[in-house]
Amino acid sequence: MAVVQFMVSLDLSVVNVGLPQIGAALGFSAVGLTWVIHAYALTFGGLLLLGGKAADRYGRKPVLLLGLALFGLASLAGGFAQEPGQLVAARAAQGIGAAALAPAALALLTTTFPAGKARVRAFGIWSATNAAGGALGVLIGGLLTEYAGWRWVMFVSVPMAACALALAWRAVAAGPPAVRGARPDALGAVLATAGMTLLVFGVVRTDQYAWTSPVTVATLAVAAVLLAAFVLVERTTAREPLIRLGLFTNRSVAGANAYNLLLGAAMAAAFYFASLYLQRVLGTGPALTGVEFLPFALGVVAGSVLAVKLGYRLAPRTLLVIGGLLTAAGFAWFGLISPDGAFVTDVLGPSIVASVGFGLCLGPVVSTATVGVAAHESGTASGLLNSSRQIGASLGLAVLGTVAHDRTGQSVTPETLNDGYALGLGLGAVLLLGAVLIALTVLPRTGPPGRADDRAVSVSARD
Repeated sequence: MAVVQFMVSLDLSVVNVGLPQIGAALGFSAVGLTWVIHAYALTFGGLLLLGGKAADRYGRKPVLLLGLALFGLASLAGGFAQEPGQLVAARAAQGIGAAALAPAALALLTTTFPAGKARVRAFGIWSATNAAGGALGVLIGGLLTEYAGWRWVMFVSVPMAACALALAWRAVAAGPPAVRGARPDALGAVLATAGMTLLVFGVVRTDQYAWTSPVTVATLAVAAVLLAAFVLVERTTAREPLIRLGLFTNRSVAGANAYNLLLGAAMAAAFYFASLYLQRVLGTGPALTGVEFLPFALGVVAGSVLAVKLGYRLAPRTLLVIGGLLTAAGFAWFGLISPDGAFVTDVLGPSIVASVGFGLCLGPVVSTATVGVAAHESGTASGLLNSSRQIGASLGLAVLGTVAHDRTGQSVTPETLNDGYALGLGLGAVLLLGAVLIALTVLPRTGPPGRADDRAVSVSARD
């Protein structure tokens, strides 16, 4: 499961450093280039709930294996892309595969380690590999882009998917499906994904059409109608709904997913802005840019390990507050970047602070969102958590990227680009402060797992 999560997380960030080269090679526009990220994040996030339901109904292992096969084939197709549409389609197919395999993997982990110290350790390992995949993806992408070509940021997932497929085939026990009810609600998944895609599309197109223009208003209105239709379908469908809306009455589930959405929004934008700042403002090459993300990767892993140690003494809610504040402080520091800056003075310090804080958040938010959930809904809860992260990533990049592009203006120079990136990073700190506020006001007070028995942990999470 750790290998699976490393691959999924890596693929969200591995393309970041290669974006300038991808845009030049395939002829992407400045705004169109963001769809290399949006296509993956939106299909991943929009279909995760369907993937979770499918894992619950048809069995976690079959869904996991199917997702891995699709992910590997889509990665291969993306590496051979000859025009923008082909690469975006391949990234969307990767997202569909990830939407199948990620909730199945997390549900297997959740049911294997239901509570207690073993759960803290298991989710610590999972969160460390999750964090390492996201952070090391930038390093790996930079090295591959400079020394092997940008196509290898797609090809790199092929052997990983094959390896994970072989490991899962042998190591994951085949068990009966947790649920045998009605068929999952595919219509709801289509409505949710289409609504979120149109929402992001409307936001990123504001560089051409003002917020008050008929085009933008109509696009956002249709997106709102589709999302409202999704909620209506979930309440009235005769099929198995993607998500039981009553699940959100659980404060742990609601609070953790809201926190996760804001965390995903801030982090996706940060990877994007920091990578472009190093390359387009400071003039750093792709390989060195990847290397300069290494402190961030190590900081995330260190924060994840620290979260395991502190998890025996501190409640998850406390760790989420501390981690969120640290990450916000790092982002605020990032907001001070300058066009004549340097890696040591403008990037290294905030990278360490933000990464340790981010690592502190990962394990606790996953554990908080899934503990106390009934066994037959574990796949749904897992899919919902991943969905909130990916949808947050796409929305955050769309909104903050649009704001940064507007601040940059028509005159593209290192100075104007710096102004845009700095604003985007500073607004990321605001999003993280919002996440901390959610942790303080929505999440219930619980004791640390190390000081309570397994039953007490489950009861407190349900409360």
